[in-house]
Amino acid sequence: MAEMRRLANRQKRQISKELIGDLKTLADSKLTSIGKDIKAIILDQNSAESSTIDSSIPAGNIGSAACKADMCCHWKWLAYEMTAKFNGTSGRCTKFARQAVRLGFHDAGVWSKDSSYGGADGSILLSNEMSRTDNNGLSAIADQTNKWYTKYNQYGMSMADIIQFGANVATVVCPLGPRIRTFIGRKDNTKAGPTGLLPSEKDSADKLISLFAAKTIDAHDLVALVGAHTTSQQHFVNTAREGDPQDATPGVWDMDFYPQTTNANAPVRVIKFESDINLSKDSRTSGEWAEFSDRNTGQNHWNEDYAKAYTRLSLLGVNNINDLKECTGVIPAARTTFVSEDQVLLDRWLNGEFDQLNDMVDDAIQLTGLVSGTK
Repeated sequence: MAEMRRLANRQKRQISKELIGDLKTLADSKLTSIGKDIKAIILDQNSAESSTIDSSIPAGNIGSAACKADMCCHWKWLAYEMTAKFNGTSGRCTKFARQAVRLGFHDAGVWSKDSSYGGADGSILLSNEMSRTDNNGLSAIADQTNKWYTKYNQYGMSMADIIQFGANVATVVCPLGPRIRTFIGRKDNTKAGPTGLLPSEKDSADKLISLFAAKTIDAHDLVALVGAHTTSQQHFVNTAREGDPQDATPGVWDMDFYPQTTNANAPVRVIKFESDINLSKDSRTSGEWAEFSDRNTGQNHWNEDYAKAYTRLSLLGVNNINDLKECTGVIPAARTTFVSEDQVLLDRWLNGEFDQLNDMVDDAIQLTGLVSGTK
């Protein structure tokens, strides 16, 4: 019955889905195969996940003629670099991965149906937008992404694409995360995006739902997107609790964030944003929150919905969607299972012990054996 209700709700939502970019005006006969695929994802008619992997070695070295002749070759080299940066010795994903996801959100999210510019255009790093709107918690990935841009832009790779590519790589490097279809061809913009279009951790459900509706993102997809907090460790919302996670499995892309936001018995280090609590209780979003909280079905359901919702978000403000190309094959494989080998020590940290481990957890370092008497 639950599955039947879910399918019925999905059909209702499909009817109300809005097209974006040039997909709004182009007839189906004018769409490329990629354009058709993206349109189906945007309308919730097709999966945004993919298991298709190009396991071959790159066609050539960076900058070589052979690599230049292969559309995805340089993206494969970048994926190698990103994967190494995003994966910690514990197998959890690092602060660079978490920041990469957030950077993707904050570049694309500066857009609405009422704005004539902004969106996924690289402007968060190509303009002064970072310092003006959101420097908190993104400085490390900003510096690293600028280095990648300097290295790879000469091969036709835009900042806008590098940011969104990084968000997708980071999502799947985090254990249990979805492997999202990855499109390239966004155009850069050096003009800072419009202001007042990013959410706050204190926002009401009304404000959040209205803010995202203006981005063509409905309440259902909003609930899926905030689940990215599952890997989080906050540093600026409450500086007295710097490094505290938003669920008991920081660096793991699991659905624990949903039930632990509503569970009074979460570990003492788990910090809950007022905005997330508001969404978990609102009648327009609480049903989906409960579905993602289901221990038996929530993970796959959330991954599926997150992939679609993030695909839409990553294309906001992109006016040449029909001309995009696909390099999903170079994205790392998904890790559908994960065992935290240092969970005993991590649990003690979560319950308030060993403050000295804060930075090590942030860096996804294997903790076992670091404290005397642990195994």
